[in-house]
Amino acid sequence: MKSFEDRLKRLEEISQQIRDGEIPLEKAAELFEEGVTLARGLEKELNRIDRKVQQLINEPAEPGEKPVLELFPELSELTDTQSD
Repeated sequence: MKSFEDRLKRLEEISQQIRDGEIPLEKAAELFEEGVTLARGLEKELNRIDRKVQQLINEPAEPGEKPVLELFPELSELTDTQSD
């Protein structure tokens, strides 16, 4: 399986080829279909990673361990504004 970065690069290439408008309609349709498939897969992976990050952020700290949010103050600010 190709890496996330490889699939994203391919999606960008497809997008550019379609925007250039120098390919036949049938080829553009094939590329569009490939792009939609790539985009859905990338979105699914991003959502999975986001859920994992949220789990880690919200996980209780071990006794004597600093909470994750203290290590990343910018995340603390985000969660404070989201709870308002």
